[in-house]
Amino acid sequence: MSCLQDPRGPSCRLIVVCYRTSDPTYQVKRFVRLPPGGRSVVDNCMSFENLGLPAELLCAIRELGYTEPTPIQRGAIPSVHEGRDLLAAAQTGTGKTAAFALPLLQRLSEQESRPSGRRAPRVLVLVPTRELAAQVGESFKDFGRHLHQRTILVFGGVSPRPQIDALRQGVDIVVATPGRLLDHANERAIDLSQIQTLVLDEADRMLDMGFIRDIRRVIGLLPSDRQNLLFSATFSDEIRTLAHGLLRNPLTVEVSPRNATAERVEHRVHIVQQADKRSVLSHLLRQGSTPQTLVFTRTKHGANRLSDQLARDGIQTVAIHGNKSQSARTRALADFKDYKVQVLVATDIAARGLDINELPLVVNYELPHVPEDYVHRIGRTGRAGCAGQALSLVCDDERSRLRAIEKVLGQPIRVLPLDRSVIAGKRESEGQPARKAFIPRVDRQQQSAQHPRRHVNQSNRGGRRRRAVG
Repeated sequence: MSCLQDPRGPSCRLIVVCYRTSDPTYQVKRFVRLPPGGRSVVDNCMSFENLGLPAELLCAIRELGYTEPTPIQRGAIPSVHEGRDLLAAAQTGTGKTAAFALPLLQRLSEQESRPSGRRAPRVLVLVPTRELAAQVGESFKDFGRHLHQRTILVFGGVSPRPQIDALRQGVDIVVATPGRLLDHANERAIDLSQIQTLVLDEADRMLDMGFIRDIRRVIGLLPSDRQNLLFSATFSDEIRTLAHGLLRNPLTVEVSPRNATAERVEHRVHIVQQADKRSVLSHLLRQGSTPQTLVFTRTKHGANRLSDQLARDGIQTVAIHGNKSQSARTRALADFKDYKVQVLVATDIAARGLDINELPLVVNYELPHVPEDYVHRIGRTGRAGCAGQALSLVCDDERSRLRAIEKVLGQPIRVLPLDRSVIAGKRESEGQPARKAFIPRVDRQQQSAQHPRRHVNQSNRGGRRRRAVG
């Protein structure tokens, strides 16, 4: 515990308190104001009852099976309920959605009830993707099942008419993606003048996706006197710049180091040739005992192609990416959660917002271009204290990306040997010819010496053709 001077004046002090739990990865830093000569007793708040939540929320929490608040919840819930601005960094799977949903539901329930007619929303939650919007909206509805606050989702990819009709019936909480929200605002279908709290969830992802201008436009439509909460998996320089202009004297809560991954995730790498990746993945999926596997590719076309190839191998697979309709994405995710399909192939759009209970394995079929995206991808496993595995199939062209990822993680990733006979047998069973890509460098040089005309530079060949014609 350390004591700092409160920037608001010498009349108060700031006590920095670190909560430690049985998991050494989680450490919460909480800043508590102390009046002159005053004393503060800060406990670990090891139950939801200690957080001052009302009976309706405590009942819902028990029904959902939660017994103990996570560090981010212990650090954030009291201050959010008090109305303070918040800057919170927490890796995925730490319960940060409940860290703002519970206190905001409590504040709304304590305010005077309003007529059921058309009423303007009081809480706005901005998220980067439709999947995350659905997850956050479901959390508000689950926790508020014994309250009377209405929550609606606003995102693209679906007809706007049902959203407009729901807004006209009156709503308390709006969970939205920036683009569709601005569409409704431009059509005067939503009234943002009564917003009391703005939440930016997965703020770093929204900046990565280029939403900063839309975010600023939304902020311009809101009342200036409001509470602001910013949640991010990482604290980049861009996030700190946004926070500096948005938050006022915020409480800062960090429960993990920058770009940290869950301790219970085991990282592994197989070094394979690009042409062998699908055969290796198919073999691992057949030989393994994992009922669910989330596989990441870099492109939408690659996700479709891999999904089709695995399906031909007899593995139940479905793909999800930005070109899929919202109904197709929702159906694919529901089938995966219900164990109707074994493999979900996704692009990085699914790296945030997918909440799958006890997902055992995440596979990086292709490494991401941005090393921090690796952290977000594997954040789908090892959630809420469960163990998980992260497997990456790395070809020679991706070794530099692997080194960049290891630098971000601050540790090397264990490389496991692979039985090459399995790959050879798989290719022979498929009747595929030997690949030229595996010709050793020395053999290629010998081949060039024996057949020089086969390895003439393309421009030289064109020159010969032009001279022959002339």
